[in-house]
This record gives sequence, C-alpha cells and structure tokens, in this order.
Amino acid sequence: MARRNDPFQDIERLFSSTGFARPTGPGMPMDLIRTGDEYVAELDLPGVDPSTIDIDIDDRTLTIRAERKARQGEVEWLSKERPTGTFARQLTMGYGVAVDKINATYDGGVLTLTFPVADEAKPRKISVNTSSSESKTIDAN
Repeated sequence: MARRNDPFQDIERLFSSTGFARPTGPGMPMDLIRTGDEYVAELDLPGVDPSTIDIDIDDRTLTIRAERKARQGEVEWLSKERPTGTFARQLTMGYGVAVDKINATYDGGVLTLTFPVADEAKPRKISVNTSSSESKTIDAN
C-alpha cells in the first residue's frame, strides 16, 4: 500500500512523540489543514500592518516575519498583554509541496498561506501492459 505523502507529518510526529508542545512564536499561532490538493496554513496576526509581513523561502524552509508596532506617544498602561515587536515563524516544506506556487493573503488579521500539492505527490494511475497486448490500469494509491 502506498503511503500518502504529508510534508508536515514528520515534524508533527517528532513533537508529539517527545511530549513537547508545538513551537509557536508569540503572537503567531497557526492552524494547518489539508483540503483536496492543497495545504492551508492560517496564522493569526491581529493588529499587524500588512506592509510589515515578509515571507521568504530558501531551499525548503519558509520563513514568515511580521511586526506589530507598540502604541506611540505617552500613555499610562493599565494592562499590556498583547506582544509587540517582530515575530517570525519557520516551516520546513516537504517534497510533496509545490513551493513555486505558494499563495499568501491577509484578511481580517489572518494570514492565509496556500501550498499546492506537487504533481509528483498526487495519486495517479499506472497502465500495465501484458504480453497479450492488453493493458490494465492499476491505481497507484
């Protein structure tokens, strides 16, 4: 039986087997799902100016940086719980992701990254020829 390629599964397995919580930077929690032929990551970045969001990919490492600026001027803080400053998060992409086709949108304080599944990681049919010149299709799943 062929194994479905999940480029994030090894990282998730590592953290769950060691008992450690998943790494999250302050102010950048993430949900990650797979829907059909794409992975979708949603990162909460409320109060972040979209012009400060920087997304880079180097080899198979995706780095997301964003900045939430502190309130300017003289104020008396009664409570300060929201972190400010520059936040960064890195994701290691597996070979099942088409890194050249990643899409990013920012709406309502949520950064959404869409990672299409690479063509070579998608299930496909393989035709098998026999000596009687008949062909039979085998599902590669």
